[in-house]
Amino acid sequence: MNYKAIIASDLHLGTKDSQAKEFIEFLEQHPTDLLILNGDIIDGWALNRGAKWKKGHTKAVAALLKLSNKTKIIWIRGNHDEFLTEFIGSHFGNIEIRENYILDNYFVFHGDVIDVFITKYKWLSKIGSVGYDFALWLNRWYNRYRAWRKLPYQSISQDIKAGVKAATNYVNDFETTAIKMAAQNGCYGVICGHIHQPADLHINGAHYLNSGDWVENRTAILLDGNDNFTIFKV
Repeated sequence: MNYKAIIASDLHLGTKDSQAKEFIEFLEQHPTDLLILNGDIIDGWALNRGAKWKKGHTKAVAALLKLSNKTKIIWIRGNHDEFLTEFIGSHFGNIEIRENYILDNYFVFHGDVIDVFITKYKWLSKIGSVGYDFALWLNRWYNRYRAWRKLPYQSISQDIKAGVKAATNYVNDFETTAIKMAAQNGCYGVICGHIHQPADLHINGAHYLNSGDWVENRTAILLDGNDNFTIFKV
């Protein structure tokens, strides 16, 4: 099947836990007319902290450049790849850098602009990013132990993020705010990334979609020729 559009976010190239190889394999197996990279594709925050750029990350960028020869790519700025800000509106071949995008009456944006910790307390969000990196490191070793014990995979970092989201819901109801932002832009639905929580929800008569991430969930949103959205998971 050739898809009308694929929306993916939060690849976080430049971090040890990025699933770059799996992401490129996914794109090879799912041809599309339009690819929307919905933010945090390259993790500039991690690289500034001294994270190592690997050959696999270079291969992923090379694969995206090659794909752009035949597929239109929209790259939306995220908070971790905020270095794109000065290039918004620019075209690099068939790759266009955007702040947001409208796809068939769906408002597509990364999601950081409605995150109170990003917009008002950026320093706190960067500290949280370091903590999340530690959770991912702990997660790797914990699940190696579980594999040795022949136990199923369990995500410590996802459990932590779920707990934090519940604790801050009263301050930052991300999903409802995203829907409101879509309405402000004259759209029925919204497609975000940012919070690493894949979702397909109907809220207050509107459609909320979140592409999740390619660090743990390995998810993306597929739009087929009949204008049906589905969430893909490896």
